[in-house]
Amino acid sequence: MLNHRPLFKHIRNHDTLFSELAMARNAHAQCLGLNDYAYHKTPKFITADGRRLTIEPERSLIVQNYHSFTGVKPILQQQIPGFYIVNNSDIGFRYPTAAIAGQDAPFIKRFRSEFFHKVDEDRSICRPRNLSYGIKSRGKGDNRQEYEVWVPDEHVQLNPTPLFIDKYGEDLPDDVRDFASLTPVVYGWMGVKRAAFEAIFLDKKNMGDIAINIGLSVDAYNIGAMPDLSYSPVVGSSIAVSNAELEWEVMGYYAPNGAHPTHDQIWSAINHAIEAVGIAVNNIYDKESIATSESKTERILSCIQSQHISTEQVLDWNLKPWEFLQVASMHRRKSHDPNRSVNLLGRLNRLFYQESFKLPSLKKIHDLIALP
Repeated sequence: MLNHRPLFKHIRNHDTLFSELAMARNAHAQCLGLNDYAYHKTPKFITADGRRLTIEPERSLIVQNYHSFTGVKPILQQQIPGFYIVNNSDIGFRYPTAAIAGQDAPFIKRFRSEFFHKVDEDRSICRPRNLSYGIKSRGKGDNRQEYEVWVPDEHVQLNPTPLFIDKYGEDLPDDVRDFASLTPVVYGWMGVKRAAFEAIFLDKKNMGDIAINIGLSVDAYNIGAMPDLSYSPVVGSSIAVSNAELEWEVMGYYAPNGAHPTHDQIWSAINHAIEAVGIAVNNIYDKESIATSESKTERILSCIQSQHISTEQVLDWNLKPWEFLQVASMHRRKSHDPNRSVNLLGRLNRLFYQESFKLPSLKKIHDLIALP
């Protein structure tokens, strides 16, 4: 896979990965004639009252099975004028993601890591790394606020608020800051296999000289039936939901060197690009899409709720995200054998590799979405 997807050799090292991705993106931009252009990250969104919000311009579409997205890359290039996929931008991630705040919370709060294995290693062994806490606005429709910090393994149990303050400074809203300090409790888990790639979108008529960089991904995912990923008699499995999702998000933009487009011009271009992809995607997958207004994290919460598990039960269990980084629990025991400790990390791994709900390999997803 490395011959066709060179970024995969940097999958464990984010700094190198994103540096190499930027080089691939800039090289492709030059091939599109953007020779005297500079790249800029998505700017803050400034509200009418002067607040500077960190916004995630993202949309998604959900289907029953990832096979529905066969050939999506060439299809999008054919269906969207001015849409160009960046060569050598393919990358992939295995994301275990926990919902760590409930349905009544003002924001979504999640804990996420990445899974890695040694070459030819038994998939029952996994090593989470690149841990992060994220806070987002609820829903998945309109542009949402998004705040995320990476957490060193040894500090995963500490209050992450100082990290949010350090990263976002005065741009961190008070309500987000207060929410960040609340003690996390695991409500449930989702396991995601993500095949990601990038595109550049040009539309002089509607965006002028601005070119939008779009990150896209095809996600195959499972949602655990129980907060502790144990067997659920309601569904007869430890996995309750298995679906797939296509996401597209504006990552940044190109503008001519020396040009200074206004806030409104930039955000107009961002919103136009998001809508242009959305119109095409909705037309292509209209008959296969699953209608929902819920984000991934909210789908975890709804899934747990459908298992007739109350908030009181979740709070009583008081599962912490870092417990799922351990192969043996210090105080949790198997219900059928109190002498044996629970291996929550093993259960987290089975969210990806349980035989009857096994998620496809990153290579398989990438190969499938690239088919002509």
